[in-house]
Amino acid sequence: MDLPDSRDLAVARGRTARRTVLTGAGLAAGATLVPRAAEAADSAHLAARHRGAPLLGTQARHLVGRFSYGVTPALAQQVRHHGGAHRWFDWQLSPGRVPDHDTSRMVTWFPGLAWSPAKLWHETISGGMPGWVVMQDYQSWVLMRRMTSNRQLLETMTEFWENHLHVPVHADGVYTWRKRYGDLIRRHALDSFESLLWGSTTHPAMGIYLDNAVSDKHHPNENLGRELLELHTVGVGNYTENDVKSSARILTGWRVDEWNTWAATYDPTAHWVGRVKVGGFTASNGSADGRKVTRAYLHYLAHHPDTAHRIAARLATVFVHDDPPPSLVSHLAKVYRAHGTQIRPVLEALVGSRAFKDAVGDKIRDPEGDVVATFRAIGATIKKPRSRDSASHQIIWQAGSIGQGVAEWPRPDGQPVDSASWASPSRMLGSMSFHFNVAGGWYPNKDIHYRTPLSWLPEQTTPFKVLVDHMSQRILHRHSTDTLLKACCQAVNARPMDQIDADHPVIRWLFPRLLTTFLDSPAHFRR
Repeated sequence: MDLPDSRDLAVARGRTARRTVLTGAGLAAGATLVPRAAEAADSAHLAARHRGAPLLGTQARHLVGRFSYGVTPALAQQVRHHGGAHRWFDWQLSPGRVPDHDTSRMVTWFPGLAWSPAKLWHETISGGMPGWVVMQDYQSWVLMRRMTSNRQLLETMTEFWENHLHVPVHADGVYTWRKRYGDLIRRHALDSFESLLWGSTTHPAMGIYLDNAVSDKHHPNENLGRELLELHTVGVGNYTENDVKSSARILTGWRVDEWNTWAATYDPTAHWVGRVKVGGFTASNGSADGRKVTRAYLHYLAHHPDTAHRIAARLATVFVHDDPPPSLVSHLAKVYRAHGTQIRPVLEALVGSRAFKDAVGDKIRDPEGDVVATFRAIGATIKKPRSRDSASHQIIWQAGSIGQGVAEWPRPDGQPVDSASWASPSRMLGSMSFHFNVAGGWYPNKDIHYRTPLSWLPEQTTPFKVLVDHMSQRILHRHSTDTLLKACCQAVNARPMDQIDADHPVIRWLFPRLLTTFLDSPAHFRR
């Protein structure tokens, strides 16, 4: 008798599979939802060991996982090739040494990203490709880079800085310059914070978003001047309202011809002239060309002790723990200032710290990270799009359905970087729905190649418990636990020693439930 082979049957059983994962095995997104120690497996569910490729040790997996979008077998092999996790990390700190040709060519999938601001504007007003669609393409391209780039550390740091120096992709008019803004951030993501601060503050995208592009000496707009202090550098409580006024006056002159040519220029006739004072920074500001005073001002802010502390705290929160030890933050701030705001020495100090080593499993993937890590883990290959229904376009909606799309956060403070914000029940349910869809290859299903269930079998006939360990190694880069084995058995109604082959129900029609169990596990939710 033929066994059922349809999405309807799998979906009908999906609720049971999810309930099994949550109650039978105690799997959830983070420690805020369930205890880290899951329900103990009984003696019948003792995990097996499949002899596969060597796994990275716990600390190596931790380091590589924090500075990548998931440890895949290929990435683990790359780490071993370079002599271990720390040597891999050192190699990644110089992205120019890391070949990345395929990812660079991927931008051609989205032709609008190469258009000039004037061309983008013309396409929008003439009824061609509107700017919001180009920004969707930018989001798709960013996710695709994170999935496929060999420069994993660079991509994680580009995400970090694009969030800290945030310009929402869907803010009015920003689409004309937003891709170039992302390129700027990526170019300096492992350089110095001073170079990032200069580039971002004077960039047309930031000027358009925070209204500095229309600010002039007669009507200085305070938006950028304030956020520069509050969000990008010294932080709340470390400046006054008079500081904000001077900050705004210093930044006048950086203009964009909005709603016309969108050309970016520096206009000396728009610059406010006169003495300015922000904290310990003072300048006569006597020249109509205020670019020199802007440079001096941003240098002052980049090297300020409060900025050093803020950048150090944010790095430690993202890569170590939601509540990093004050001693670590203080140490990173000292390294930051001692090295002239250079980012690489700070990262080296961070990964060399005891606090980092002790933080294994303490961070939760955000929605974007979940989408990227999931496609990497299951070995899906996304192909060049042929329509808006293609997978490369649909992945942005999957991230949005979980809770947040690329650079969509509507406020200038950037999306949350703490784990607690992404460990809610609603987020977890969104992730579980996404996991189930991709586990079955149901959505997206155009211009994408999913591995077949049969391709996961390590041998033609394999005990179920060995298959579970094999999949755990491939997806989670760790051996199966007794609890995970029990969850998998419950998900597909299998016994540990059942012999799995091409004709077994697990392979023929229950495989999405099995694959989803790995993707819904704490090990996959955590990075």
